[in-house]
Amino acid sequence: MTTTTKYIFVTGGVTSSLGKGIIAASLAKLLQAQGYRVTIQKLDPYINVDPGTLNPYEHGECYVTEDGAETDLDLGHYERFLNVPTSQANNVTTGRIYQSVIQKERKGEFLGKTVQVVPHITDEIKRRVQLLGKSGDYDIVITEIGGTVGDIESLPYIEAVRQLRWDLGDNNGIVIHLTLVPYLSAAGELKTKPTQHSVKTLMESGVQADVLVCRTEHDLPNDLRRKLALFCNVREEAIIQSIDASTIYDVPNLMLEEGLDKVVLKKLGLKGTTPDITQWNQFLTRHKNPKSEITIGLIGKYVELQDSYKSILEAFIHAGAENEVKVEIESIHSEYINDDNAKLKLSHLDGVLVAPGFGERGIEGKINAVKYVRENNIPFFGICLGMQMAVIEFARNVLNITDADSTEMNATTKNPVIDLMEEQKSITDKGGTMRLGAWACDLKMGSKVSDIYKTETISERHRHRYEFNSIYKDQIEAAGMVATGLNPDTGLVEIVEIPDHPWFVGVQYHPEYKSTVANPHPLFVAFVKAALKNHKKKKGASMAQN
Repeated sequence: MTTTTKYIFVTGGVTSSLGKGIIAASLAKLLQAQGYRVTIQKLDPYINVDPGTLNPYEHGECYVTEDGAETDLDLGHYERFLNVPTSQANNVTTGRIYQSVIQKERKGEFLGKTVQVVPHITDEIKRRVQLLGKSGDYDIVITEIGGTVGDIESLPYIEAVRQLRWDLGDNNGIVIHLTLVPYLSAAGELKTKPTQHSVKTLMESGVQADVLVCRTEHDLPNDLRRKLALFCNVREEAIIQSIDASTIYDVPNLMLEEGLDKVVLKKLGLKGTTPDITQWNQFLTRHKNPKSEITIGLIGKYVELQDSYKSILEAFIHAGAENEVKVEIESIHSEYINDDNAKLKLSHLDGVLVAPGFGERGIEGKINAVKYVRENNIPFFGICLGMQMAVIEFARNVLNITDADSTEMNATTKNPVIDLMEEQKSITDKGGTMRLGAWACDLKMGSKVSDIYKTETISERHRHRYEFNSIYKDQIEAAGMVATGLNPDTGLVEIVEIPDHPWFVGVQYHPEYKSTVANPHPLFVAFVKAALKNHKKKKGASMAQN
């Protein structure tokens, strides 16, 4: 088989959560910075068709692509590092693989043969892996395989990699194995045995690692690298140290120092140059040398797990660097906010973001938070459910529609200012049925958002079933909350703001999905700027009192 696209497979061993996605994204960044067209895909071994039905506590946030795929949060890392959109083809799950094979079997496409893991499941995995490569859009496709080598659910993927390396031929496919070299403080030693066993497990499946990336808390001495090379059958220059970093955005530079890109390009038979990561390092410099510091309250109901709001947290890092300010995030559980303690929990904050979510738990706390920041002129940013809570709060406390609610929380409310979208009312399945992906939005000229975006029409990514009920639009606007963004085809209200407030913006979409290192999202940049202005104002007032 001849191919012009090169393939890199990233596997993990010893333990999960070592950062395969960050290593894959960092390598891709270095290759991209040398002129190669690179994309990354994630193979997830769970049986869910996609993570759209998973609780954020289970799997972190569900990331959404331009074309409406509900995907693993690692795709967010890929986009933030590469500044290139991903798609449906960039995330494949075991559920999707089996679903596809079973559908083909039902149609009789296997001509009466017994359908088996090998070759039918592995053939489908190989087909999915090569979809991006055969598009002609990429020189290199990096495939991250979720889970840990040795897991039962990962076996078909490892077997598919073994077959693919044979199919692709020499210099067209390599395997990078990410593993852990733990430090035993009692012995004062780094231990290589877990890595040796992990590589051995991989070899038992017929796959030899070409490169070892070793996560470690301490520098790997040369004698230890030689030992790993000897026992793992990997060349010494291909033993790459991945030491703990203060931020994920340091990793491309660390991999550059270790020569990961050089080793990979050499093994793929490709020429390398010095990567141009000037813009990346300018971002890093601003990020690490802030001139001010602000505190943003993140009001949500999954705050115990930071990955639940991963894209929002990263968008604040991008926007903070753009404003040369350090953004401290104070996570506040919405279940524990009420009228009595709102001042105690929120008054010290420079800005408040009410996060997305589903279901009725913690809803009243979000409404109480919106009420406090609206009345006390604290910059407010509401995303998806956060925007809907802003509408409910305004209807209740400004329009005095005391029973205003969302039919998501109260199906029998007489004043559904937020209601189920019309096209959603006949849908019973939960998976993949929301309003997903990129949709257009026309901005009202002269509004805060049109000044921020500096354009008349935008495209943003969505993930919701409920919407602003336009029956109440005139009434709400007359009272001072303005719909400043509308879908041009349906009239769906996408953005609300309060012009008389220092900074009060709610959006139905998810701007955090489009924020990257190279292009921080303008709404986050503007929100951080408003919070900084509020911080300086409060500081000035405090100094005047003293």
